[in-house]
Amino acid sequence: MSDRNALIQPDRDQQAVSIHLVDKDGLEAFSKARPGVQRAALEAQKFKAEPSSIAILPDGETWEVAAGVGKVSELSSWCLAKLAETLPAGTYRSAAGEPGKAMFGWHCGQYSYDRYRSEPSEEGPRILLTKDAGAIEAVAAEAEAVALVRDLVNTPAEDMGPGQLEAEAEALHKAFRSELRVTKGDMLEREFPMAHAVGRAAGRSHAPRMIELEWGDPKHPRVAIVGKGVTFDSGGLDLKSSAGMLVMKKDMGGGAHALALARMVIASGLPVRLHLLVPAVENAVSGGAFRPGDVLRSRQGLSVEIGNTDAEGRLVLGDALTRAGEEDPDLVLDFATLTGAARSALGPDLPALFTRRDETAQALLDAGKAHDDECWRLPLHEGYREYLKSDIADILNAHGNSFAGASVAALFLDKFVPEGTDWAHFDTYAWRPTAKPGRPKGGDALGLRAAWHMLRQRYG
Repeated sequence: MSDRNALIQPDRDQQAVSIHLVDKDGLEAFSKARPGVQRAALEAQKFKAEPSSIAILPDGETWEVAAGVGKVSELSSWCLAKLAETLPAGTYRSAAGEPGKAMFGWHCGQYSYDRYRSEPSEEGPRILLTKDAGAIEAVAAEAEAVALVRDLVNTPAEDMGPGQLEAEAEALHKAFRSELRVTKGDMLEREFPMAHAVGRAAGRSHAPRMIELEWGDPKHPRVAIVGKGVTFDSGGLDLKSSAGMLVMKKDMGGGAHALALARMVIASGLPVRLHLLVPAVENAVSGGAFRPGDVLRSRQGLSVEIGNTDAEGRLVLGDALTRAGEEDPDLVLDFATLTGAARSALGPDLPALFTRRDETAQALLDAGKAHDDECWRLPLHEGYREYLKSDIADILNAHGNSFAGASVAALFLDKFVPEGTDWAHFDTYAWRPTAKPGRPKGGDALGLRAAWHMLRQRYG
């Protein structure tokens, strides 16, 4: 992204190119009100005011922009994103009123991941002006959080292993006054045995660890944010296909969401006692790999029979959720790229949301809808708990049929959250298989802004 901190600036009546937002209902009136040369330009460019469509309008020695949107009266976060991607570098302003939440999409529309390119883009920023100077910092913070998720997920596993996730937490710790604990080695095996078992096959270069960061006044409500940090998932001995492994660098997407959300909470000074937990492991294959049929101990004390080594995310989260619950939190949020079943049910755009309490679910659904980061609630159906029964242990990590995979995985996690604790689980994809305006192909944040705005509403 070009000069990320300067993409939205206060409007002090400086020179800027005007952007006219037009919807289909208003196109005829807009066209009639324009000078003849601009009407001709609209016709020549076949401008129909379709969302994300653009027309350039000559204006003497300068020019203006007509931008198609869904509804002028209800701007979405993404209605200006295509412009931010395609217009020349320069300064712009909305010709009719404030851009509002569309500033977020303008910011995100200029994201690019250039770490491995020999010739990164040197294109200058497209700057959007606003009279609402007070909104700039909040918009930039959200866009930067999304960019952080994208950067972390887009980085290949060799450069984004457990150690690099620890370094991200260390950077957060150094930037703000916090407490950082990283458990690894023999101590990890004793304290977080399932996380250790999943990650032990990766060896020293990508050794597993539990990352914990605490911040805030202990007198404030305790909020735990947990993120699955499987930096690469081969499937273990239940090996994935080569096609299935191709995007498994994204399997730490839950950890990326947790780190980004924690940064927003801390930077904003939200009055909570934050407890961030990221179990960071690689699910590799070696002589030390855990096996189908093994029985693992858990931090909570439950024994877990392994029905499938490719259902490893719920194992590392089980230990992390147990640790979070030991501090009597007011709320636990977890993010995980957990099941293909959630993607089969909801596709790539909608995170599956599971909660124990209806009011928590509604708050997250409402926040997501209001900020164009929608999620969809799926059930913690009691009848499916029988799928997790084991013949030799307390619980099975993966059931043998193809039914309700996302719900059954969530029910497994539910076992490791203390009874009565307010808990929400996001089964998110953290990936865009195809590009959309403001959302390039690759790593992405899905559910992050819904969670952030719910937290602001609840604790702010």
